[in-house]
Amino acid sequence: MTGVNLIGPINVQSPIQTYLENLHRELSDLQNGTVASYIPELGKANPNWFGICLVTADGVAYSVGDADQTFTIQSIAKALVYATSLGDRGKDFVSTKVGVEPSGDAFNSISLDPRTNRPLNPMINAGAIATTSLVAGDDATAQWRHIERSLERFAGHELPIDEAVYQSESETGHRNRAIAWMLKNFGIIDGDPMAALENYFRQCSLLVTCRDIAMMAATLANAGMHPVTRQRAMPAEHTEQVLSLMATCGMYDYAGGWLSEVGLPAKSGVGGGIMAVLPGRFGIGVFSPLLDDKGNSVRGIEVCKRLSRDLGLNIFSPAHDPGMALGRIFTGADAPSRRQPPQKQREQLHQRAARIKCLCLHGFLAVDGIEFVIRQMQAMASEANSFVLDMHRVDGLSDSAARLLGEARLGFASDGIAVVFSRIHNRVAISSLLRKPVSRSDRGFLSFEDNDLAVEWCENRLMAEFQEPDCERGLLGDATLFKGLPERLLREVEAASQSQAYAAGAQILVSGQAGDGRLFFIETGHLSILVPLSDGAHLRIATLGPGMVFGEMVLLGQTTRSASVFADSEVTCKIIEASELERISGREPLLKITLLENLGRDLAGKLRVNAQWIKALG
Repeated sequence: MTGVNLIGPINVQSPIQTYLENLHRELSDLQNGTVASYIPELGKANPNWFGICLVTADGVAYSVGDADQTFTIQSIAKALVYATSLGDRGKDFVSTKVGVEPSGDAFNSISLDPRTNRPLNPMINAGAIATTSLVAGDDATAQWRHIERSLERFAGHELPIDEAVYQSESETGHRNRAIAWMLKNFGIIDGDPMAALENYFRQCSLLVTCRDIAMMAATLANAGMHPVTRQRAMPAEHTEQVLSLMATCGMYDYAGGWLSEVGLPAKSGVGGGIMAVLPGRFGIGVFSPLLDDKGNSVRGIEVCKRLSRDLGLNIFSPAHDPGMALGRIFTGADAPSRRQPPQKQREQLHQRAARIKCLCLHGFLAVDGIEFVIRQMQAMASEANSFVLDMHRVDGLSDSAARLLGEARLGFASDGIAVVFSRIHNRVAISSLLRKPVSRSDRGFLSFEDNDLAVEWCENRLMAEFQEPDCERGLLGDATLFKGLPERLLREVEAASQSQAYAAGAQILVSGQAGDGRLFFIETGHLSILVPLSDGAHLRIATLGPGMVFGEMVLLGQTTRSASVFADSEVTCKIIEASELERISGREPLLKITLLENLGRDLAGKLRVNAQWIKALG
């Protein structure tokens, strides 16, 4: 069984989900290890069961395989009951009964710290039985109810007991009885040690799923707050203590190797579960009953090694708040490109421009930050035609984050949604990672120097959906400057014009040159308007196409060209001399009145668009 629990429309599978499915498929053939048999009921587990679940700190679950197969929690409960005892008694009191040092002995060793007569830590059986006896309650029955409710808060729902496993543990737990009496002898357990031991057997026999232990891990990652129910399972101030003990003592005799190779606080159980935590970011649950000679799940260890390596989850790597990866979100309607299409196209584009989604990314992008960004994109996918990812404020990204982003890009593309990048500029460390192909079908990504170019490309993509075949030739009467002119005046203006063709790349006007009294109407092709910058570079301020006019400021007496104009493609223009318009206006004043009114409205509209850009970009 696979699945992702998300809210909102989803059109594209998450690359996290795809990764887990591939990992599960790859490791399913791993048959090393044996099912636990020292507790007879555990020996009945199906060795082929195998589930993986990853839960984000805000409660989104990615699962694959037997993630909903129940099994007994076993020693994973030790970490959670220890958390409960800290909340009930406080760290100072609990530390008088249970130490915090790795033991170096087997988990069921009948031994105490020779200096303090305390169990060495709460993750071995002696320490776990002690912490079970420390939880609040007037008697053993009340204590059990408290333990049960506490673990259910970590899981987010009620947890039943496997009565057969409980009876099997109780009937065969002679070594643990010896440990309990030893704890009584040294004053670690104050009451009836057998009552505390039975509660210990019960807590180990609670039924959970791989999804449950991932949620429990996410609750620990979230400082004790369940990410879905928002119910507090433990005081936030004790999470560091619990996670520290899990990191150093949670994997039986493999704790040192685990911390070195995986680098995550974790707790395993002989039922086949492993609960691992990336603080502030992820909870991980893995279930596979085949165990190694130390009592840890063989597949579970391999899954966690791969997750840590492939997704960069080691706690010794820099940590980040995933939500910080995403800053401002705006649309093509909020900040359209500086293109100036004819009125009809402008109206059609305005109706659809909100389907262009622009996301401003921030900081160093790790896997959890990119997962958060992709999830926001998924939520918007049903109303999106294109995504622009603005990388201007990105400091860097991990190789695994780049790979997930590439997989998401291909996933959105297969659903007809383009993902393009802007403002990477010359940062090779970022572009080189994004450039790595994620599949044989990957032909790379589109990157633009600025948001305006990126949004314009997305607008072109939008317009391809509604553009009519013959609309690529401009008609003089459609130009904003000539709107409202009677047909007879339009014909007279057209008769006074001259046609001129320009090759792609040709410079039509030069910034700073003396005005020659000409204005231009574009019949076919596209061109760019650029203004010079102080460093010698140019800033593109507009892209014009068929039906548009440029050079019209000569009508207001401008004598010097303020911008350069380059043909982006083959261009044909009608060139009209301002003197010819003055000549016609001498006997037809309506022409000049109409031109000046249209020019004034157009300038006001451009000011509004610029203000809109400033507001959108904040």
